[in-house]
Amino acid sequence: MTRPLLHRDDPERTPLIGNQKVTREDWLAHARDVLVRDGVAHVKILPLAGRMGVSRSSFYWFFKHRQELLDALLAQWQAKNTGALVAQSELPAPTITAAVCNVQRCVVDPELYETKLDFAVRDWARQSDKVRKLLRASDATRIAALTAMFRRYDYDAAEAETRAFTLYYMQIGYDLADLEEPIEVRLGRFSEYLHVFTGRTPRPEEVAEFTAFARQHWERRERA
Repeated sequence: MTRPLLHRDDPERTPLIGNQKVTREDWLAHARDVLVRDGVAHVKILPLAGRMGVSRSSFYWFFKHRQELLDALLAQWQAKNTGALVAQSELPAPTITAAVCNVQRCVVDPELYETKLDFAVRDWARQSDKVRKLLRASDATRIAALTAMFRRYDYDAAEAETRAFTLYYMQIGYDLADLEEPIEVRLGRFSEYLHVFTGRTPRPEEVAEFTAFARQHWERRERA
């Protein structure tokens, strides 16, 4: 297969298609957008090339075939979403309620964790045994991380795992319901949610800090 021409001054040796230089990340970003909006069946090479205004041959500079692109999307999802939730659960915090606040930042910061991408992968898993296995493994990794988080604050093994399940799957159901709940209503309940998740009363400063963080990100999202 003929490779696209290269821009001589490009240290990363990305292809130059006409006047349009593209990268592997460009292909992944557009493919991710299509996956989230339309589903995996619509992630196809020729339509993606049309969206980007490049020739189809550009694709083969970065990927051998469509399956390699799909595998790269799954690897990105794992690194970003599963990676973010695990990392947030491992952050040091003075109390379990503060630790849960760290995890809940994934809910409101799309730069940290993409909820829509997670749902797209869950839809994809209904069509693919391979993706379903990856999703189950990812869910297990996330639950294990949350369980370990509760264990660090002296919950016994059974309670820690039960609270991890409650925290994790409640959030999935909450997002799936798409309640269109006003931000002030949701944030007004946050202190009680923390009490339900942990069985402990949060400190006022913990609630205030998370509330300010969440309001900032939700308002930014509305302006976008």
